[in-house]
Amino acid sequence: MFSIGDFARHGRVSVRMLRHYDATGLLRPAHVAPATGYRYYTAAQLGRLNRIIALKDLGLTLHQVQQILDEKVTTEELRAMLRLRRAELEAAMAAAAARLVQVEARLRSIESEGHMPTNDVVIKKLPAVRVAELTATAASYQPEDISPVIGPLYEELFRRLDAAGVTPDGPGVAYYEDSPEGDGRITVHAAVQVAALLQDSDPLQDGAFRVLDLPPVDTAATIVHRGSMDTVLPTAQSLALWIDENGYESAGYPREINLECPENRDDWVTELQAPVTKP
Repeated sequence: MFSIGDFARHGRVSVRMLRHYDATGLLRPAHVAPATGYRYYTAAQLGRLNRIIALKDLGLTLHQVQQILDEKVTTEELRAMLRLRRAELEAAMAAAAARLVQVEARLRSIESEGHMPTNDVVIKKLPAVRVAELTATAASYQPEDISPVIGPLYEELFRRLDAAGVTPDGPGVAYYEDSPEGDGRITVHAAVQVAALLQDSDPLQDGAFRVLDLPPVDTAATIVHRGSMDTVLPTAQSLALWIDENGYESAGYPREINLECPENRDDWVTELQAPVTKP
């Protein structure tokens, strides 16, 4: 048997915690010396202690832990609970990391107020381009709403193109427009340039993906963003500032042209194209 101090060391818990578990009936000592009241535990009790700590880390109360242990939860059931909790924690960590990226992007925009760089903006004509696309609805223009939608859309689009034997012959083109559903929702278009020989009447129009011509734009204000699209906010707002300060007005939905998309998203190069007009 082990003294309470030795058992605490082996179980990687505090003596105070073991005393509390004893008081609540969650983990009783194997033996209590009548003369001294010293508590003693066996190595076999480490199994119950491990289950208590694991279930407590799942966010359960000690009362709930005791109910589960009294029902003799199996090792496989406990493992399933832990896997579920791990997935929840990983999702929460990913969401927190994404929020931090957006906070940093907003902070950079705030720090740049009044002196955003505008010398990289180029006015150009945009030719008509034929694309294959898939669409879906996002809750808003916020990056945390768009990113979970557009990524899977592109994955599915390329899968369908490959299944149809179609090879893209130009960059990806993402654009967004207000959704007919309203309530601030937007329609996300994940598109990629394809050969001109794919006509609108092509049998691929039967649901695999849509082929259409994006119309030419007479005047577009463009700027190049380098890095993940999760950090595009300062670049996009720099473009908006240039448009306003140079007497232009927006004349349609902007496009995002994926010029370079290596595996490391921080190395992406994207051109933002905003149709504009002079009032």
